[in-house]
Amino acid sequence: MTDRLDGPQDPRGGGDAARGSSSGPNEAHGASLDLSDGPPPPADADAEPGKTSPAKSTAAGPAPAAVPGGPSKLGPPPTMAIWFLLPGALLLGAMVIYPIIYSIFRSFYDATGDTFVGADNYAAIFSDSSTLTTIRNNLIWVVVAPALVTAVGLIFAVLTERIRWATAFKLIVFMPMAVSLMASGVIFRLVYEQAPDRGVANAVISSVDGLFGSNQGYPDARPRENDQAPVTAQQGAVVTKQPAKPGQAVLIPLVGVKPDTLASAATAKAVQPGPGELAGTVWVDFTQGGGGALNQVDGTEKALAGVTVEAVQNGAVKATASTEADGTFRFAGLAPGDYTVRLPQSNFEAGFTGVSWLGPTLITPAIIGAFIWVWAGFSMVLIAAGLAAIPRDALEAARIDGATEWQVFRKITIPLLSPVLLVVFVTMIINTLKVFDLVFVIAPGSVQPQANVIALEMWRVSFGGGGNQGLGSALAIFLLILVLPFMIINIRRFRRDNQ
Repeated sequence: MTDRLDGPQDPRGGGDAARGSSSGPNEAHGASLDLSDGPPPPADADAEPGKTSPAKSTAAGPAPAAVPGGPSKLGPPPTMAIWFLLPGALLLGAMVIYPIIYSIFRSFYDATGDTFVGADNYAAIFSDSSTLTTIRNNLIWVVVAPALVTAVGLIFAVLTERIRWATAFKLIVFMPMAVSLMASGVIFRLVYEQAPDRGVANAVISSVDGLFGSNQGYPDARPRENDQAPVTAQQGAVVTKQPAKPGQAVLIPLVGVKPDTLASAATAKAVQPGPGELAGTVWVDFTQGGGGALNQVDGTEKALAGVTVEAVQNGAVKATASTEADGTFRFAGLAPGDYTVRLPQSNFEAGFTGVSWLGPTLITPAIIGAFIWVWAGFSMVLIAAGLAAIPRDALEAARIDGATEWQVFRKITIPLLSPVLLVVFVTMIINTLKVFDLVFVIAPGSVQPQANVIALEMWRVSFGGGGNQGLGSALAIFLLILVLPFMIINIRRFRRDNQ
């Protein structure tokens, strides 16, 4: 037993006790080795002084080698990052920092740059009438354009979740973002042309207007001014000189109508009234090339179709008719008596000639409409991404509780989308403050003072003929001050979202 318990140890130090094995003779005699508690095992009697037994050296492992130069660090040194950041920092300084500092310095000098004027350029911003107009227009832009862009984008984003061809719809709405603002301005300059045959907006309006009534007029038509003419002009209308009775034919010859207006007109026809019927013809009493009888319907003379004709007795309109394609009209069922046949003034008013979108009154709303067309796709994409992140369980729970779709949209969808809507709204405010291209291209030169904005005024004063870079620099700094708060709001929100 002594030889088995006190015999030589395993030179690898890997006996049963070291491996924590529960089998073997030691377990039978209760001689397990405890390495954590109790005194250390006795030193080997055979070992020489100053030497370590092979078992102990193996269990302790080799000593760590000393690392020259201190502890090691992973990754490149910090100086390497400086070299990578240096090109970007130089570009940022040359393109952003230096222009801002120089503009601040230049804004305190006059147009020549030689005389220090202090804050006079900043005072001129709020004292000049044209500059105040630009500030007013920018205020209109900031109030109206971001709200409309966000609202339209929200509507489009919601619609794309409920239509079959959502991808195609998003592609079409987002496509204007691929077009430069300069090209968008050219497109809408053509859209807003006043002539309906060139401007798309007025062409659509004229088409809709034609569905509800005739917009044809003869503003150039007039009666002949001589004693032989059977009709005369009276307070903008044309009336017969002699009264007419039922059963009598009335001739109303006019002149002055342009040949282009009569290009598709039918040939006039003399009418024969029936019993108790008052009838007549309205036509252009002019034969091209000469000839023809005066105040008589000749074979080649053109009719005036769609003219309103009234039968008037004692100042009251008793009947109303409209001329046919051949210029004839008829009044049936009139009581016996004398009647004055009248063409009211509405026949001689010009038809729809188009809305003056590019006029001084509508120029700013028209440009805002172009801005919405450009940025609605950007707003839709961001809001659609926010809608996709909304948990559907909340929406379904509200519907199960009996909420209508409008209540779900107003009380659940909108609050959950508020961070995204705020980002879109603030971004659009920054874009509206910097708008330049659309105003410069769409607004004609005659109405640019009414459509002017700060960015355009800054360019016009500095380089567009004004030659006052001192005032232009002051406008640039003023615009920067207006943009900075909204940029800070966006940056803080981005940091908060990342945290």
